[in-house]
Amino acid sequence: MAVSGKTSQRLFRARLERMIDQLKSEIQSGALAPGDFLPSESALAEQFGLSNKSVRQGLDQLVAEGLIRKIPRVGNQVTEAVKEHHTTITLGINSSLERDMAMSALLESFMRRYPSVRVQTITIPGNSRQFVKEYTESAHLDAFIMNHQFYQEMEESGLLPTLEPLSPAEGAYRLLVEGFTADGVLYGQPLLFSPIVLCYNKDHFRDAGLPEPDSGWTWRECAEQGRKLTRERERFGFVFFEMSANRWPVFLLQSGTSFCLNRSGVCDIEGTPMLEAIRQCDRIIHDPELFPRLLTESNDDIGRLFVTGKVSMMMTSYMSLNELKHTGIRYDISPLPYVREPRTLTVAMAASIRKSSVNKQAARLLVDYLISEEAQMLIRRQTLSIPALKSAAEAAVQDEWNRPRGFDLFRDILPSMRFHRELNLTNAGFGQLWDILKAYWSHMIDEAALCSQIRERVSDRVRRGGAKPGR
Repeated sequence: MAVSGKTSQRLFRARLERMIDQLKSEIQSGALAPGDFLPSESALAEQFGLSNKSVRQGLDQLVAEGLIRKIPRVGNQVTEAVKEHHTTITLGINSSLERDMAMSALLESFMRRYPSVRVQTITIPGNSRQFVKEYTESAHLDAFIMNHQFYQEMEESGLLPTLEPLSPAEGAYRLLVEGFTADGVLYGQPLLFSPIVLCYNKDHFRDAGLPEPDSGWTWRECAEQGRKLTRERERFGFVFFEMSANRWPVFLLQSGTSFCLNRSGVCDIEGTPMLEAIRQCDRIIHDPELFPRLLTESNDDIGRLFVTGKVSMMMTSYMSLNELKHTGIRYDISPLPYVREPRTLTVAMAASIRKSSVNKQAARLLVDYLISEEAQMLIRRQTLSIPALKSAAEAAVQDEWNRPRGFDLFRDILPSMRFHRELNLTNAGFGQLWDILKAYWSHMIDEAALCSQIRERVSDRVRRGGAKPGR
């Protein structure tokens, strides 16, 4: 019987781990003492049923853990004072990753498996341009976890070559792998992701005698139903955090177009579906019978409004759903309502390694672990986030968390998921656009000024190549 590629990969991994564990045990028990040489690579390959290349991969891991040293043309020697030797790597993380991927539990699990490697974390800035500046100035950062906007900023700044090329994990969602790949090279190992979805209070819909949201909803229907859910001085029908770069771009993506240059080399959105999408967002956030005009500082504020029953529906991500996992609120999720096309925004996190890191082997050990079946299943069991590994993301789990009944929704809407770059703007252009849209959505400028400022300030920020017609 032929062995499938997936089964063959699992068999290879099992044999490789058996070799690593056995050698590690012999070293730590003293059976292989400091100064002793391991059997030759060919002998190990025959003993464990591996190729020489696979054996070298396993030996590289022991080198990263400080258990052996490679002596060219001589062999692999057990290091002295093995038990006292530790490699410490520095990992840059976002402040929300403890919630989003159970970071402490992941690192504890990693260090139990690899006791000679220690991981210390530092918080990286939330602003992509500030992050890139500090990244280039930090010689002590070995690896970091970034979102796709950070990745785009690094690409546009010409910094991708400073990252270590990675091998795509077998079984990771193709959308994510492609999202962190440039010129055929993977620079960020995807770890978790989420589409932006509509989250709603089931009890509010039941009490109002309204049907729950479905994939056919337009924003007009969402607004109509939301007004029926609004109760004066009690709750509003719908809300999202307007300031979030992971929320408002949804409307623009749903236009089915992107920012592009006309024959005169100008970005002109007048009379285009893009302008209608911008209007649609304006209509929603300025509807006093639907949307609360509150001073909110984060998506977490929106989550608290939802948990306390102050709003019936919110635009959110699976990561933000982690704020609901300890609550008793009855809720579910559905695809976002749409403008012209049922599209949604993709939020994704990936791990990268500094090519110049002096602890590169240990850093690679950590990144490989974070995309392993063990780590990805830990994310699946301990959070409501979606792991990047398909087998973990779609695995059935039993836990005490308050998961939405429609958790598997992401599987059905994968074709509708897009990254920010689909809008065809550089990160700097995205910032310019946001400044203009803030003024327009605050009613500080009118539509004519909106279009004029986009022509003047965004035209030179359009990404060259791949633009879709706006008309």
